[in-house]
Amino acid sequence: MSLLTLGCARNEVDSEELAGRLAAGGWELAAEPEDADVVVVNTCGFVESAKKDSVDTLLAASDTGAKVVAVGCMAERYGKELASSLPEADAVLGFDHYAELSDRLDDVVAGKAIASHTPGDRRKLLPISPVQRPSAAEDVEVPGHAQHGWGPRVLRTRLDDSPVAALKIASGCDRRCSFCAIPSFRGSFVSRQPDEIVAEAMWLAEHGVKEIFLVSENSTSYGKDFGRDGARALELLIPRLAEVEGIERVRVSYLQPAETRPGLVKAIATTPGVADYFDLSFQHSSETVLRRMRRFGSTDSFLALTEQIREHSPAAGIRTNVIVGFPGETEDDLAELERFLVGARLDAVGVFGYSDEDGTEAESFEGKLDQDVITQRVTRISNLVEELTSQRAEDRIGTFVEVLVESTEDIDGSGGEVIGRAAHQAPEVDGECVVVEAGDCAVGDILRCEVLESAGVDLVVRPVAADADR
Repeated sequence: MSLLTLGCARNEVDSEELAGRLAAGGWELAAEPEDADVVVVNTCGFVESAKKDSVDTLLAASDTGAKVVAVGCMAERYGKELASSLPEADAVLGFDHYAELSDRLDDVVAGKAIASHTPGDRRKLLPISPVQRPSAAEDVEVPGHAQHGWGPRVLRTRLDDSPVAALKIASGCDRRCSFCAIPSFRGSFVSRQPDEIVAEAMWLAEHGVKEIFLVSENSTSYGKDFGRDGARALELLIPRLAEVEGIERVRVSYLQPAETRPGLVKAIATTPGVADYFDLSFQHSSETVLRRMRRFGSTDSFLALTEQIREHSPAAGIRTNVIVGFPGETEDDLAELERFLVGARLDAVGVFGYSDEDGTEAESFEGKLDQDVITQRVTRISNLVEELTSQRAEDRIGTFVEVLVESTEDIDGSGGEVIGRAAHQAPEVDGECVVVEAGDCAVGDILRCEVLESAGVDLVVRPVAADADR
């Protein structure tokens, strides 16, 4: 069996959970799809480009001659429709098949027909009230929550040897952003228990992980389903994780600005062992656009939040994504977004042009902009972002950063260079550090470095004494 993963870090966690389930069922993981009897593709169904990548991967898997099984968000979201349009897939299975996936793969290999998943709104599977969900969730398949019932064993198999691993703290979302379909196929928000999360962090440390980054659809909602005591659940959890032996750095991802409380800001910015890094989902800053998105905030409130962060940690990393060209967006709205970006001095910004998503409220909105206009605005904001983030990186020249070594490959043939990331750089999306004069080091080491140069959002750094500038 081979397992291929597309999409976000949450999907990567789900794949490692599926690998754990399949290993428990007697399946062996093949290094390459060509060597497998069955290729399981964990698909992404978030945006059109991700759906295309998922389909292309399923078709390529079929070309190997192996049986092909589609799971994940696209399979959950479209089910029978995907199966009908993609006969190359031998089975299209939703989340409710995960508990018995080993048996389903046995059926696929035996040539048995499996009824394709029938999609439904997964928000309706759990009570509306968050505090009524914990016990009910035991009867609902929630990817990333399969640990209960396995005793001390962690139901997860690592699929790489990276010193960095995602750790899921919750699944689902209760927000109703008008452009987003994720809650309909990921379901309502459900937190994992703190002890369970800490146990998995310990397991990851035993398997060579040095940095864990906490993922969910909305990390600032963590604990809302624990009742009255849940309001501070995340700020109480992260120090516990930072104390896990072997874990050098804890990173929190997917924060909602409107839910980011002062206590959580302080905990992330000042707790030893926790990266002073804020992955904030601003999406826009014009109040008019935000309300049409069914979101809260404004340029001034968002700027106040970034200032609050930097009062605790001036060097803190802040990243976001923004959507431009949303229905009804005016030139004044775009200028307001530019005012925010200039004032916020963010370290990394993903810029996306609006496109309709199946089944979302915004799909029916009036005031849709021409694609040419959206493209022009994406280019305009992207150019501004490139300039601003490059300036932010330049500001780090002469400062000191803690770099987690992730690769020791000889990049340019000159020898002595390694690649890593500082606390303000998340995996894959926020740039990296090129370490020169690294000496004898290994993947997973933490190096105290001085920043020598910048190139866009990337930094060139050199190791210094561990106590330099402390």
